[in-house]
Amino acid sequence: MAQDTIRVVVAMDFSDEIMHSLRAISPRLHIERHFPNVADNVWEETEVLYTLRHYPDPALAPHLRWIQMHTAGIDHAMKQPIIRAEDVEVTNASGVHAVQMGEYVMGMMLAFAYRVPLLLEYQAKGEWPQKPHSIFSPRELRGQTLGIVGYGSVGREVARLAQTFGMTILATKRDLKHVTDDEGYAEPGTGDPDGSIPARLYPPEALASMATECDYLVVIVPQIEGTPPVIDETVLDSMKKSAVLVNVARGAVVDEAALITALSSGKIAGAVLDVFKEEPLPSTSPLWNLDNVILTPHVSGNSSRLHEKCAALFAENLQRYVEKRPLLNRVNRKRGY
Repeated sequence: MAQDTIRVVVAMDFSDEIMHSLRAISPRLHIERHFPNVADNVWEETEVLYTLRHYPDPALAPHLRWIQMHTAGIDHAMKQPIIRAEDVEVTNASGVHAVQMGEYVMGMMLAFAYRVPLLLEYQAKGEWPQKPHSIFSPRELRGQTLGIVGYGSVGREVARLAQTFGMTILATKRDLKHVTDDEGYAEPGTGDPDGSIPARLYPPEALASMATECDYLVVIVPQIEGTPPVIDETVLDSMKKSAVLVNVARGAVVDEAALITALSSGKIAGAVLDVFKEEPLPSTSPLWNLDNVILTPHVSGNSSRLHEKCAALFAENLQRYVEKRPLLNRVNRKRGY
């Protein structure tokens, strides 16, 4: 094998078609698919790894220089020694879920506004409701205020979609000095690359202040180990009584007990929850019995085209790696994402 060959291991069940497209990027790339298992002797010459759950012991992979993750959130992998190795670049899959998660958020806000769960209840019973125009009297999304907690790739796509519905967009962002998104991956024509959509941007510490103005509050921040919930009792107390919380981030970023209290007491109008502190959500959770909640089983980022989307990002980064250009979606280990 040529001296400048780059050995790549794909520890994922990518199709033959995807594998062919990846190999066509450069003759320098020697790409092997190893799934569902990776033998220990495979790691020795591996320079690039694409993975979801397979991580070599650092001693077995002395030439490994870059790991491309299959997920946007990598909290599940941060304890792996190879992920923390300083001479190994780690990139995540931020951006590949933006379209489907953006559509999920919009769909769930519409479902809440138009009381779709209740409509389905009547349908299941085969019953025409009394005074349907009184029961089903939605407040349109147009003219309402959407607060986005975390203005990354998904938040930017939510903002783009919500803007077309005539909503006012507010958002929190960790670094207000850099509002552009020139180091993250995005599908063409999506998101808000120059950060111009929000009417106002807030620092994270001003979240409670932003929440007072929002009709919908969408949570899309990464989970950072050892940090308290982003949505705590203070934020929930700041929200309008008519407001709806949507969490598509991680369960731990919301104080679940405080949220249950807020929902049960009518402090807020409702919630859409795709993620939970404990998954699967236990059958004993009070959330199952609340009629102002829509629960989904951590599927907002899923897509029938997910492998193709992830492979497109990997292909872009492989091209950059071959050409020695900066990779997209580089993980900052200190921040944990």
